[in-house]
Amino acid sequence: MSWLSRFFTVWTTCTTSLFFVGLVGRQLRLRVGLEVVQTVTCSRWSTPSDQGLFQDGDIIIGGLFNLYYNPPTIDHDFTQLPHYKPCTCLQNLPMQYIYAMIFALEEINHSANLLPGVKLGYRIHDSCAQPLWAIQAALSLVGGDSTSCNSTILSDPSAGNREEITVRRGDQPVPLIIGGDSSITAQILAKVLGPLSVSYTASCSCLSDRVQYPNFFRTMPSDFFQARAIAQLAIHFNWTWIGAVAINTNYGIEGIKIFQEVTQEAGVCLTFTEVLNRENIVDDARRAALTIQASTARVILIFAWYTDVKELFLQLAKINVTDRQFLASEAWSTSGDILQDPKTRKVGSGVLGVAIRSSTIPGFESYLRNLNPSLRPGDSLFKKLWENVFGCSPSATPISSSAPSLPLRASELSTSLPPCSGTESLEGLQHPFTYTSQLRVTYNVYLAVYAAAHALHSLLSCPNSDSHGENNSSSCSFPKKIEPIELLRHLNNVNVTTPHGETFYFQDGDIPAKYDLVNWQNTPEGTLQLVLVGRVDGFDIHLNETAVQWNTGSNQVPASVCSESCPPGTRMANRKGEPVCCFDCIQCADGEISNKSGSLQCERCPLDFWSNANRTACVPRQLDFLAFNETLGITLTTVAVSGIAVTTAVFVVFLRYRQTPVVRANNSELSFLLLLSLKLCFLCSLVFIGRPSVWSCRFQQAAFGISFVLCVSCLQVKTIVVLAAFRSAQPGAEALIKWFGPGQQRGSVCIFTCVQVLICFSWLLLSPPFPQPDLEIPGLKVTLKCAMTSVVGFSLVLGYIGLLACTCLILAFLARKLPDNFNEAKLITFSMLIFCAVWVAFVPAYVSSPGKYTVAVEIFAILASSYGLLFCIFAPKCFIILLRPEKNTKKHLMAR
Repeated sequence: MSWLSRFFTVWTTCTTSLFFVGLVGRQLRLRVGLEVVQTVTCSRWSTPSDQGLFQDGDIIIGGLFNLYYNPPTIDHDFTQLPHYKPCTCLQNLPMQYIYAMIFALEEINHSANLLPGVKLGYRIHDSCAQPLWAIQAALSLVGGDSTSCNSTILSDPSAGNREEITVRRGDQPVPLIIGGDSSITAQILAKVLGPLSVSYTASCSCLSDRVQYPNFFRTMPSDFFQARAIAQLAIHFNWTWIGAVAINTNYGIEGIKIFQEVTQEAGVCLTFTEVLNRENIVDDARRAALTIQASTARVILIFAWYTDVKELFLQLAKINVTDRQFLASEAWSTSGDILQDPKTRKVGSGVLGVAIRSSTIPGFESYLRNLNPSLRPGDSLFKKLWENVFGCSPSATPISSSAPSLPLRASELSTSLPPCSGTESLEGLQHPFTYTSQLRVTYNVYLAVYAAAHALHSLLSCPNSDSHGENNSSSCSFPKKIEPIELLRHLNNVNVTTPHGETFYFQDGDIPAKYDLVNWQNTPEGTLQLVLVGRVDGFDIHLNETAVQWNTGSNQVPASVCSESCPPGTRMANRKGEPVCCFDCIQCADGEISNKSGSLQCERCPLDFWSNANRTACVPRQLDFLAFNETLGITLTTVAVSGIAVTTAVFVVFLRYRQTPVVRANNSELSFLLLLSLKLCFLCSLVFIGRPSVWSCRFQQAAFGISFVLCVSCLQVKTIVVLAAFRSAQPGAEALIKWFGPGQQRGSVCIFTCVQVLICFSWLLLSPPFPQPDLEIPGLKVTLKCAMTSVVGFSLVLGYIGLLACTCLILAFLARKLPDNFNEAKLITFSMLIFCAVWVAFVPAYVSSPGKYTVAVEIFAILASSYGLLFCIFAPKCFIILLRPEKNTKKHLMAR
C-alpha cells in the first residue's frame, strides 16, 4: 500500500469515527463562547471493542455481537460527549450466536467442497448494544495495517476537559462483517463502511431499499412481513379495538405504522399507542400499564425489545392486570426471561406472537456441550460463561499460541471464586447456552456465515486463464486481495442448499420471510411453555387455531371490540366524533335486509319480495285484497245487502200501494225504475269485494258507471217532469207537458244511459282495467288491485255521472219552491246534495287511500250515495203510505 493510500485510510477512519461519536451518542451542543480544538495523536483505542475472539486465516470474516448489555446512562451536560456505563452483564444467547459463527467457520474450513484450500479466520467483537461501540469495532475491522490515530476534542479550554478516542487498525482488513445486531447499527454500517455486512437480527423494513443500502444483506426477514402477519391475525380473529405499545425506535414505530396500514381497510382501530423510551423505561412502562388498565381494549400489540416488555409486565403485575391478550413481535415472543419469571406468568399467559423461524444445526449441540476452558485457554468469554454457570474459576493455563487471541478485562479475572474441580461439564446441563432444540437467531448467524462462504467460493472459483491459455489475473481475486465491491455481485447471486437441506437465497439483500407462530401456554406445574401453533410463509399464514390457548385459559377466542358486531338485520352507523370501530347498530328499514353480522349497509329486497320481521331475509310478498271473510269486507257486504233488502222492501210497498195518490202522483213508472237502479247500485258494490280477476275488473267499473247514470237519469227526468207540469199550468204553456209524456220520459232515461254505456264500452275495448299487484306500496302484503291503465276512461265515467248529477241538482233547486205537496223537487234537491257531497269527498279519499282501502273508499261512496238517494226520495213517501194513510189522498197532495 502506497504512503498516499495509507494516509487517506487513516484520515478517513479518524474523521468518520469523530462524526459518529456525535451522531450515535447524543448531538454535541456547545455553549456560546466555548472553543473546540481537535488534535490528532497516536494511541491505543481502549474501548469494549477490544473484547472479542480472533483467529487468523487466509480470509478474515468480521463479527459484531451484542455480548454484554447495560442500559445507557445519559450525561445531560451537552458540552460533554455522552458517557456510558461499562457493559458488565454477559448474555447467554449472544454467546451462543458467537459460537454458532465459529462452528460454521470450522465446518467450512473442514469442507472439501466449499472453499477448498482456503482457511477462514474471524475477528469477533462485542458491540455492547451501543451503535457507537459497534461502529468503533467495525472501524477496527476494516483497516489493513497497524496504523492508529487518536483524536482529542477539547470541550472547555478553561476546564481542560478532554475526550480521547483511539482506533486500532488490524493487520488484515475484513471484506465482510456478520452484524450489526440492531437496525440502527446496520443502517450506519451499511452507509459508512466499504465492506459488506450480513446482519442476523436487523429487521427494519427501511433496509430493503437497495438504493440507500446496496451493500447490506440480512438473514432476518423485514419487519414488514411480521407486522403484516400480526395484522392478518387481528383481522382473522375480528379484533377491531386494539391497544399498542412500541419502543421509541424504528423497530417499534415502523412496526405499528405497517400494522395500521394493513388493518385500516378492515376497520381495525388502535385505541391508544404508548411509546417506551429505554432511557426512562420504568416510568414509561408504569404509564403504559396504567393506560392498558384503563382501556377497554382486550388485545394489546407490543413492538419492543424483551427487556422493555419485561419491565412493562412487571408493572402490569403490580396493578393486577392479567386479563389482556398480548400480540408479540419477534423481539420478545420467545423470551425465556419473561416466560420463566414467576412475577410475569399471569400477565403473559396466552401470548400469541410471531417468532423468528426455528431450526436445528446438525452437530451444534454436541459442539457446545464439548466446549471446555481447558480446550480454549485464551477464550476469556467462555471463561466468564463457565464462571457464571458453575460458580467456580477454571484453572489458569498459559495461553497457547494456537488458541484464539483474547485480551482480558481486569474485571473478568476472577479471584474471589473457588477453583473448579475439573469435573464440570456442559453435558446434560439445562442452560440457555446449550439449548439448541429451537435455534432462531443462532440459525440466522449460521446462515449468514454460509452465505458469506458461498459468495467467497463463487468469487474465488473464477478461472485463472482465458480461452487462449494466458494468465488473466485481473479477472480473479485472491484471498489476500478481496475487495468488497467484488464480493457484492456474488453475494447477490447466492442460491445454495445448507448442510441439512434448506434452500437459501437473497432477494435484493433480503431472505424469503418465514416465521413461526408461537403461543405461551400454562403447564400443569403452573409455569409457561412456548408452543408452536403455526407458521408464516411470506404473505401466507398457517395457524392451528385449536392448539391456541388464550389468556383466559380456554380455546375460546377473546373479543376486543369497541362496539359489538351488529347482528343480522341491522347495519352499522358510525358515532359522530369517534373512531370507525365505535358504532351503533340500527335496524334495517322496511323492505331492506342484512343477512350477515357487521353489515355496513342494508340491501333492498326485489319489488316482489319484502323483508321478514327480523330484517334478515327477503320473503315473497303476500297478495292482499278486500276479501269477503275479513272484517271490513263483511261490514261492507252487510251494508250492501241491507241496502238491497231495504230497496226491495220499498219496491214491494210501492207495488202494493201503486194505486194510491202518493205513488201515482210522482210518476210511478220512474219510481219503480229508480228503485231498480238503486238495487243495481247496491249490487255493483259487491263486485268490488273479493279477489280481482280480469272479468271482475272490467265488470265492476262498467256496472258502477251504468247503474249510477241510470239512477241519476231517473231523478233528472223526474225533475224535468215536475218543472214541465208546473209550467204547463201557466197560460199559453199547455202544450209543454206533451213533450214530456211517458214515452219521452222513458226515451230520455234510455238516451242518458246509452251515453254512459258507450263510454264504458269504448274504455273497456281500448284499455280495460286488469288485476295487478300494487308493488309501490311498502309492506309485506301487496295489494292486488284493478289497475287503471287509462285514467281518461275512468275520468269520463265519473265525469259523466257528475255532469248529470250537477244538472239534476240545479233543476231540482230551481223547482224546490213550487206549490203543492206532491212536488218532489225538494226531496230530489236534498238527495242530490248528499250525492254530490259524497262523490266530491270521494275523489281525494280515493287518491290518498293505500292498498285495498282504495277499493273500500269507492264501495263506501257507492253505498253512501245509494242510501242517500233511497232515504231522501222514498222515506217520506213510505212514511205517509204506511204510517199516515190519512194523508195519502188527492186532496192532501193538491193542497198548497
